[in-house]
Amino acid sequence: MRWETLLWATAMLAPGCATGGIGPSGRYAPVADHHQHLFSPDIVALLGDSRGVTPLDADDLIPLLDSAGIRRAVVLSVAYMYGSPRRAVDDEYAKVRAENDWTAVQAARYPDRLIAFCGFNPLKDYALEELARCAGDRRFGRGIKLHFGNSDVQLDEPAHVERLRQVFRAANEHGMAIVVHTRASISRKRPYGATQARIFLEQLLPLAADVPVQIAHLAGTGPGYDDPSADSAMAVLADAVVRGNRHARRLWFDVASVVDTGISPVNAALVARRIRQVGIERVLYGSDGAVGENLRPRQSWAAFRALSLTDDEIARIADNVAPYFP
Repeated sequence: MRWETLLWATAMLAPGCATGGIGPSGRYAPVADHHQHLFSPDIVALLGDSRGVTPLDADDLIPLLDSAGIRRAVVLSVAYMYGSPRRAVDDEYAKVRAENDWTAVQAARYPDRLIAFCGFNPLKDYALEELARCAGDRRFGRGIKLHFGNSDVQLDEPAHVERLRQVFRAANEHGMAIVVHTRASISRKRPYGATQARIFLEQLLPLAADVPVQIAHLAGTGPGYDDPSADSAMAVLADAVVRGNRHARRLWFDVASVVDTGISPVNAALVARRIRQVGIERVLYGSDGAVGENLRPRQSWAAFRALSLTDDEIARIADNVAPYFP
């Protein structure tokens, strides 16, 4: 066995490992993947063949994490897909519950490796009920996943903002972290940029003052970072951090899929700039669902390492762990 593989194996076996290990290639590896998904057969059937998504359960994910030297991951339930306004789903809420529970069961198979967050469309009448149900279930008690694009959340709509305020307030009361895909729907060409980011900052974050709020994909969507609207939103949030805005003090930013193998030098430099602007200590590594054309964890980490960040900055990001991990 080569010495770097031995070091990686030792790190992976260490219980409660608090620092990044050495990956199979001898490179530094992240402690945790802060943005992963599992896909049940039912969700795959819902999506159909057009998305290139195949079933992915915990038994499939663990070897992918191992191949990158990643010890832990949060699996963000994709149950919100049932609530997308582009679909009419019979017994929608029952299917949302079932997908959330399936994700929790999968994560529970590897309790020292995986934790599960529940997901739902925050605009639905059942949103607060599902949030409370998840909060009362020890399998989910650490957080929720919201996807503004899939749920067609529009921060320009006062009714949407009011419903979100209720959800953020409830999550805060239950002590549940929020992972949020803030990028508005691209297919529906919803407005998104600095204006929407300010609404998020000023009207939603104050309601979640006591819990971590993780901005997915550096406020974009991925793969890649070729989205000027998303960077406009990210610039507002980054500026709030720099200025010490009290509403931004619990903000974290994950880099899931924002760096792919085809990223341009200009966009790669912009990603590095935003990472440094918010502060290395607030940046969480994530690689996104390992399906379709998405990079798998090992390839995603290799692409991220190619950014113009110093070895020390890469190592510090690899060591970052969100406070919702036990």
